[in-house]
Amino acid sequence: MYQPFTDAGRRSTRAEALKRAIADHVTYTLALDRGSATDRDLYMSTAWAVRDQLAERWAATQRRYERDDVKRVYYLSLEFLMGRTLGNALLNLGLNDPTAEALQPLGYALEEVEEMEPDAGLGNGGLGRLAACYLDSMATLGIPGYGYGIRYEHGIFKQRIVNGRQVELPDNWLADTNPWEIARPDRTYTVKFYGRVTNAADPSGRVHFEWTDTQDVLAVA
Repeated sequence: MYQPFTDAGRRSTRAEALKRAIADHVTYTLALDRGSATDRDLYMSTAWAVRDQLAERWAATQRRYERDDVKRVYYLSLEFLMGRTLGNALLNLGLNDPTAEALQPLGYALEEVEEMEPDAGLGNGGLGRLAACYLDSMATLGIPGYGYGIRYEHGIFKQRIVNGRQVELPDNWLADTNPWEIARPDRTYTVKFYGRVTNAADPSGRVHFEWTDTQDVLAVA
């Protein structure tokens, strides 16, 4: 079904392999034929085909980290203003031209498909952009690193001007499936909110503190 095309073959060969990968996702992931696939379906299938390439490299990177027992940087931020993923991934994989060539027979321009991706509502302004730049820098320098933040269900807000006044609307960037996410339900952690701290002494006289009456949320990686 899926065949990798990360070798240094000709651009047309890579484009043909990418075209097959996109068509395979339309058929096997979405269970559709090409005639009934919508613009959204074409974008999703393109994103999945590109993510396959990222996943292959991701797995290889993890194996190398474990083999070499490397030290890792963990960057914590409330926000990560990463921007759209498809164009960034294609640029870093060197797949801009092959993807454009693969989409052309399907009746799409690469720029049109890239514009279909919503901008992830994970950050705003300087803080989020700075965090994203640190991740980009670590990747460029080959420094093993991870960014940890909050997966906001909605972004800050969408702005419209009505009769000269700002009107705020929800930024529902997750209204559709996000093809770049890989949920890890086997890695679930309890996060506690509110509550109170109680203390009690054990028979030896040591005081122990306990966080009780909390409102718990399960966080999935």
